[in-house]
Amino acid sequence: MQLRVAGIIKESVVDGPGLRLVVFTQGCPHRCPGCHNPHTWDPAGGTPVEVEEVLDMVQKNPLLKGVTFSGGEPFVQAGALACLAREVRVLGRDVITYTGYTWEELLELAKWDGAVRDLLELSDYIVDGPYIKEKRDPSLPFRGSSNQRIIDVHASLASGRVVIASWGSCPV
Repeated sequence: MQLRVAGIIKESVVDGPGLRLVVFTQGCPHRCPGCHNPHTWDPAGGTPVEVEEVLDMVQKNPLLKGVTFSGGEPFVQAGALACLAREVRVLGRDVITYTGYTWEELLELAKWDGAVRDLLELSDYIVDGPYIKEKRDPSLPFRGSSNQRIIDVHASLASGRVVIASWGSCPV
């Protein structure tokens, strides 16, 4: 299965806790003003990459805590990313997915799109919401604007309400 990517960073400490491999997906319908990655908007841009190639990168680095999907908009390629996320989780690594959709919008999309539902359920954490330039806050960990939430997916699905993630002793 293939992904269309804008780029891959093999080791990052700014896209979630711990050392992470980051996949920047290609294609984004949100087009947020002030976006950090406007080159990812065009769905025909970027480079095709096999899911197995990305998985191989993960397997080769035992220091990785997990994988982060960013963009672009990862849910545009939900099927391929769900396939990758499933294998990443088998390796004992976690998955963080950044999205311009809100949690509530994702739950609605998941009702009729099985790939969205799968990627949602296979993500350990979701950073939700569009980047809003007027709410930019560089002091926030792992997100760009104060409207964005870092959501503990499994706790949220189990409780039926948004549960903000807590990494270590500090909520984020």
